[in-house]
Amino acid sequence: MKRTKSKGTSLTLLGRSETKLPVSPAEARLETFPNPTRRNYHIHFETDDFTCLCPVTGQPDFARIDIDYVPDRLCVESKSLKFYLASYRNERAFNEAVTNRILDDFVRACSPREAIVTAQFSARGGIALAIRAEYPDKKIGRDGR
Repeated sequence: MKRTKSKGTSLTLLGRSETKLPVSPAEARLETFPNPTRRNYHIHFETDDFTCLCPVTGQPDFARIDIDYVPDRLCVESKSLKFYLASYRNERAFNEAVTNRILDDFVRACSPREAIVTAQFSARGGIALAIRAEYPDKKIGRDGR
């Protein structure tokens, strides 16, 4: 995942309909712009249109992805996030790895004060899966607390 810091006018994806989707998360760019305020506030992104591939069977996994964050100096531009998430459609990985990679890439791009990525994967074989990854990392003891 390439990181692009933008100063408003140097966003490369916004306003360009001819831009092609990246073929993998490693080629995708999460672009940012300066946070317009110093106050703490929450930003929420959500999409029901996320797909990746099972690393064993190659079958598609469908999910709703929610990203909630409190920006620090930078905000993530939404079109670049859309392209970044779309880049997973041919990516083979376990759902847990995908969710944590999204959080890691997001944090690397904008260094938020806090962030949560929640992935709700559709049922397969009668079992649905939800994963929540948080930044900063909260310590969890052996008893799950």
